[in-house]
Amino acid sequence: MTSGRAGRGAITLALFLVYVIWGSIYLAIRLVIDEAPPLGSMAARFLLAALLMAAFLAFRGGWRRLHLTGREMAGASFLGVLLLACGNGLTSVGQLHGVPSGVTALLVAMVPLWICIYRTLSGDRPRVLELAGVGVGLIGLAVLVLPHGGEHSGLPLVGVAVVVLSSVSWSFGSWIKPRIWLPRDVYVSATYQLLAAGAAMTLASVATGERLRGEIGLRAWGAFGYLVVVGSIVGFTAYAWLLHHAPLPLVATHTYVNPVVAVALGSVVLSEPVTPVLVIGGAVVLLSVVLVVSAQAGPRRRRDSTPNDFKVLLSDQKRTGGE
Repeated sequence: MTSGRAGRGAITLALFLVYVIWGSIYLAIRLVIDEAPPLGSMAARFLLAALLMAAFLAFRGGWRRLHLTGREMAGASFLGVLLLACGNGLTSVGQLHGVPSGVTALLVAMVPLWICIYRTLSGDRPRVLELAGVGVGLIGLAVLVLPHGGEHSGLPLVGVAVVVLSSVSWSFGSWIKPRIWLPRDVYVSATYQLLAAGAAMTLASVATGERLRGEIGLRAWGAFGYLVVVGSIVGFTAYAWLLHHAPLPLVATHTYVNPVVAVALGSVVLSEPVTPVLVIGGAVVLLSVVLVVSAQAGPRRRRDSTPNDFKVLLSDQKRTGGE
């Protein structure tokens, strides 16, 4: 099916699925780590997803499809550690330290801002609107984290630092992706990225001495299954379809809708407080993301060989299921 034949209803449904599914990922992670070790549980999530994807690819194209050169395997593994192990898995550690799921989504939404900073440091010249968005985003981050009038925002600084580090790592992976050797088949690349992330987080879990605190209940198992099946497979399918049938600026709206969904779900399901500071700081962060993404989505002023980082970011999220 081509983009011209895609009905408005189908696009609306796919966009709705991406909004809801990816916005609910952070809640699902929180439900899992309430009963299971964060590093170990996310390692299991990545490894299981890698096995399922490898089996599907082998079924469709034979095991030879999964063969890589040493350079391609190294590139995919490196990217998997940056994007998934550090850029995704660390969000579970941040939440374990007390960062609400909704706030986690807001902090992760700052990925386009960090990419803009990487581009600037590498010699590219981002637009004024992008730089303004970075400045606004840093103000929003300060509103969320810093004390206000003698009353602290209530966010644990260690947990916030871990989540911000995960966002910075994801951003670096998105920025460096076009500059390293990767398999041409993006699905095969995603499989090895998931495998590398799962292996890295398994090592981290063992090194930190993680242990089960008790039996894992049905709620945590259900959330884990949701992460693997709905978050990765359904969300991945809807998003991949959208990239081929809908305008990129429309698809990119998930960047600022997902955090809103995450905050709402966290408040309803986990009774996470929605304070005035969270509303104001969150609104400022989302405004900054809108500024940066809008600027990156537009045509560039000059010829330049630098990859469009807006498209790179969307491509990376497509392969990994957004979270």
